[in-house]
Amino acid sequence: MPTRRGFLHAASAATVYRLVENSGPAAARSLAPSDTVRIGHIGVGIRGSQLMDEFSRIPGVQQVVAADLYDGYLQHAREFSQGRIETTKHYEDVLARRDLDAVVIATPDHWHRRMTLEALSAGKHVYIEKPLTWNLKEGPEIIAAEKRSGKVLMVGSGGKTTTLVAKTRELIAQGALGPVRQIRMVNHRNSREGAWVYPIPPDASPRTIDWERFLGSAPKRAFSPEVFFRWRCWWEYSGGVATDLFVHLLTTLHEVMNVTAPSSVVSQGGLFHWKDGRTVPDILESVFEYKEGFFAQMSVNLCNSARAPGMVIYGEKGTLVMEPGKLIVTPEPEDLDIQRYGSTAWPKAPRDEYLKSRGADNPRPPAPETKEVPVESGPGHAEYFIQSIRESKPSRENATEGHAAAGAAHLANMAYREGRKLRWDFATNKVS
Repeated sequence: MPTRRGFLHAASAATVYRLVENSGPAAARSLAPSDTVRIGHIGVGIRGSQLMDEFSRIPGVQQVVAADLYDGYLQHAREFSQGRIETTKHYEDVLARRDLDAVVIATPDHWHRRMTLEALSAGKHVYIEKPLTWNLKEGPEIIAAEKRSGKVLMVGSGGKTTTLVAKTRELIAQGALGPVRQIRMVNHRNSREGAWVYPIPPDASPRTIDWERFLGSAPKRAFSPEVFFRWRCWWEYSGGVATDLFVHLLTTLHEVMNVTAPSSVVSQGGLFHWKDGRTVPDILESVFEYKEGFFAQMSVNLCNSARAPGMVIYGEKGTLVMEPGKLIVTPEPEDLDIQRYGSTAWPKAPRDEYLKSRGADNPRPPAPETKEVPVESGPGHAEYFIQSIRESKPSRENATEGHAAAGAAHLANMAYREGRKLRWDFATNKVS
């Protein structure tokens, strides 16, 4: 199972629907807040292995079993756990276990829907790596399954629950920036690793990889280790930069602005540098419009690594820059309405009188002072998932929120591929 999402998608929509509707959930343990939470992993590649590490640091969490399609990833899971984690190449084995409370899904995007639906049907709480879905239509089905199940479903967009984002949301709600009309968000990379050109293990072959199960319902093609380990580069398995990188930005944006989803988007982009057989663009620029009265520009460039703030929020009273571990706020300068330029062509006497009346002879006020807002660290995203399970608290990133972010990214891709502005009615999931 490649990297952070590596599995199957072979059943038809009707088959999956019957699975969810007709399969009674497996018996679930009733947990006290202090109880051990037993989890299984589906997908333990790059991101999946990181999640194994994250969950291993949470007291009271026991990682029981891991599934993947590549022998090397399973071996790494056994090494990481010092032999305590059982391994399998069949994710169904994980879902069938009645001693598990939850599963962590970190597989390629085109398998998220099926595995999430089956996990909820099996009575498991679900931590699903972002993006929640592979295409726009999958979101409402997962939302409905989440509600039927009564289980915790948490999407893995880690930025949403950071103290940095919480403080930004608080400042905006307090009016520290005034009305916000524009937001810019950037993610630049220019390296093979940043462009998902991951190294291929020397033993990669049909003998060590279950290629047919990886493809699932995607179009059949000859074995390709490049596709298996670099699947984000192809539309059949991923949404490219939008679903891999925009989603982080979108989730953060929705949280700090306390909004649900955009109402429209336009996109431009292309494939300029990484012409290695991939089909997704390496540069994408999208502008999202929100009915709350602001625009958000998002940019991903895999051809340049110039440092840029991840998020800049422009308000009528100030500007906030979000950087790793800190927030920088700069108030807007006061408009004294002393128009030297605007009065340039006036005759001298009235111009002198105008400038004097405006206080042009007075000393200029000092420039607004830029301030760093202190932010303390807090729990990690995975910790909130375990807390929700133990204490029966709502998910900190549920399916509706996951669909809003993933759906907006899908909309950006659709606007790029269709070459037109698209409008989205989030309530009905209709696009026009």
